[in-house]
Order: sequence, then C-alpha cells, then structure tokens
Amino acid sequence: MTSIDPVWATVAELSRAFAARTLSPVAAVDALLERIRRRDPALHAYITVYESDARLAAEGADRAIRAGHRAGPLHGVPIALKDLVDLEGRVTTGGSKVWADRVSPVTATLAERLIAAGMIVLGKTHTVEFAMGSWGTNTHLGTPRNPWDPAVHRTPGGSSSGSGVAVAAGLAPVAIGTDTGGSVRLPAAWCGIVGLKVTAGRISTYGVLPLSSTLDTPGPLARSVEDAALIFRALNGPDPRDPQTLAWTPADPLPALRRGVGGLSLGVMPDAERAGVADDVLAAYDAAIETLAKLGARIVRPELPHRFSDYAAATGRIIGAEGYRFVGHLVDDASLPVDPHVRPRIQLGRGVSARDYLLALAQRDDARRAFIAALADVDALLTPTAQTPPIPIHQADQSGTAAHFTRPVNYLGLCALAVPDGFTAGGLPLSLQIVCHPGDEATALRIGWAYEQATDWHLRRPPE
Repeated sequence: MTSIDPVWATVAELSRAFAARTLSPVAAVDALLERIRRRDPALHAYITVYESDARLAAEGADRAIRAGHRAGPLHGVPIALKDLVDLEGRVTTGGSKVWADRVSPVTATLAERLIAAGMIVLGKTHTVEFAMGSWGTNTHLGTPRNPWDPAVHRTPGGSSSGSGVAVAAGLAPVAIGTDTGGSVRLPAAWCGIVGLKVTAGRISTYGVLPLSSTLDTPGPLARSVEDAALIFRALNGPDPRDPQTLAWTPADPLPALRRGVGGLSLGVMPDAERAGVADDVLAAYDAAIETLAKLGARIVRPELPHRFSDYAAATGRIIGAEGYRFVGHLVDDASLPVDPHVRPRIQLGRGVSARDYLLALAQRDDARRAFIAALADVDALLTPTAQTPPIPIHQADQSGTAAHFTRPVNYLGLCALAVPDGFTAGGLPLSLQIVCHPGDEATALRIGWAYEQATDWHLRRPPE
C-alpha cells in the first residue's frame, strides 16, 4: 500500500510511487476524478473533464508499467491543460463563448510531448478570454474561485486561472498555462503554488491559441519546483513547426537543481520599486531575501536602467497589436458575445500603427540589451510576483493590470519562477519572483528549489 495521498502528491512523488508499484495510475486518476466531481462545481477550475478517456489512459499506463514498459518518469502522471492548448478533434474555446464549438484542427506540440511521455490529460482548465487579462475573470464562461478563501470570491490570477486553481485545490498534480505578461506566474502567486515562465522559444507554441507571437510562452504550474523542472525538461527543445524554438538546444535543469545558492549573486529591486506594494508582500519578500542570504547567496543591489512601470505600457502595445491581429475581427463585431472587459483590451491594438508597432519592437531590443548589461554580474533578480495578495473579485480594476512585476520579464525576453514565500494573517498566499537571464531556467529553478527546501510555504493546503 502507498503512504502518499494521490490527490495531494507531487509529480515526483507519483512518479516514484508508480515506479515502485506502491500506487497505480488508475488509483491516482480515480482519486482525482472523484475530487473533481466533488469540489469543482464550486471552484470552477475545469471547462471540461475527459473522465472516460483519462480512465482508459490510466489503465493503459498501469498495464505498461506492470509489464516493464515504463516510458519514463512521467508515465501515468495526470496533468491538466489550459483551454488554449489544441487537442485534435476536441473543442478548444480559448475562454471565449464565441468559440464554444471550435474544434481543434491539430494537436499542440507540447501536448504531443506530454502524451508521448505517458502523461494523462484530465481535462481543460478555464482561462480569461483570449488569455487577455491578469485578474483571472471570465464574464461569460465563469471565473474560477481562489481556493484559499471559501467565504470571499477572490482573484485566482490570470489568464491561466483554472490551471492555478486546479493544482492548488488538489484537482490536478500539475497543469499547463501560458504566460504573455504574467499569466503563469500570477495564478501561481495567488493560488500559492509554483509557476515557471520560460524564455520565448524554449517551449513550442505550435497548436497553442496565440495572443502575442512575440511574447507568448507556455509553462507549468506545479506544487513543487522539482515538478516544474520535470515538466520543463519534457517540453523544451526545438520544434520545426515553431521557428523560435530552433534557437535553443534542449535543456535539463535536474542535474543542477540541488546545487544550492552558495556563491550566486542575487539582486534585490531598488527601494523606489517598493512603492505601491502591500506591506505583507514586502515583509515576505524581505524575509525570503534573508533566507537566501543565510543559504549562502550574495545579495546585491544592481542599478536598473528603467522603472518596472516603464516596461508595462510598451508590453501592452505589443500584446495589443499582435492580439488584435489574431482576434480583432471578433472583438470589433458588437454582435458577438465577447467579454466586455476583454474587448477594450484587445481593441487597444486597433490604434497601433505599423510604424508604432515596429518602433515598439525595436525599443524592446534596446531595452533588453540595456537590462541584460545592467545585470551582467547578477545571477538572478528577486521581486515579489504580485503587488498584493489575491483581492476580492469586485475590487479588481478591469481597466488596469496586476502584472506590474511580471510584464517586464516578458518584454525583456527573460525567464522567471514564482514560488510561495509566505501568507497573510488571513491565510492568503504570497509569492517571490526569481528572474533570470534568457535561457537560464535551470538557475531560476535551482534558486527556487534551495529556497523551497528552507521553508514550508509550499506544503500548506487551502481550506476545504
């Protein structure tokens, strides 16, 4: 008999249990499906659950493992996919009522790789419409409920809202999200889990409904840093169907994961960036820095070339212009049921001229070079992931964004990891963002793993 609870087990724990045959994929999938049936009507993480197919896949994985044909460490491990990820023949809505009957013409490369590794797709998770929003709300298809507050409907974080809620609430051990301005890290932050934003081109976007071809990055939301590393290892690498990926060779962050932070230089954000950040967020951030210093990291204060807020508007111009390219015909049609909060965000792109768009891309290149030069001797920059804990849904400013600390990472072409770093007095999760150089996901994961081992924030579970 196994000693782990399949509902709350990490990917790594499930993998070890399956290999040792102390737990079967069938038992794990059954437990998760039962919990989804019981809890998801209130939490609204999933838009659809592939119950019968997940059971069949679990039975197949169980037989293969028992027969000595284990495909690898992910064989039999369940996963949820954000409802932007195409699975040929299945409906993928992109969070839009307009696309309620849109049948995927292809299977996304990332889904192919997960399935080839033996993972079992439990279902699709809710997203902000067209992935355009940081709060996690969806007017027509419903907003997932942040599991950390049973009494008040709080922001789950967006746009990968359902993926964050599913992992945090024990409805999936791991899920895939996408991050164009913070959409993996914000749900991870507000749901008290781990989220990895990869460098653009590290993971193929082929078959993932686009928002910004320049900035879109798929990535894992998980319960542990090791789990994020395992999924990243399975997904990254060249894909001829996504030219951006051809610039990168496959990376394996696992060998360096446990090396600690001794000798690493970690930068803290300038004091001016602390303005507007909630006191409990800053207290958790300062404590996290102190923890990493005690683990042997050298804490430095780099001079940054710009304020974080300077990058936000530029990011919005690129997302707006590219998003309008993809769905402008839908948001401009007043007869279609497009989310009233999302429509004006996409329509910002209508007023961006070709000249302004190309200038924005050129300015991005200049800003990227200046930022990387400023951090040439720094292994990572540490910031909070969000300025506040999750807030009540009705307080969300739909004309604004929660992506103050996350958007610059996309704009500058960097990678970043969000890890839990504390809780408010009321029990709401807080998060640390570890920002690293382009392509250096292994260092972000290494720092996150060291911090995670020194704390117990990631072990807490939301109230039932």
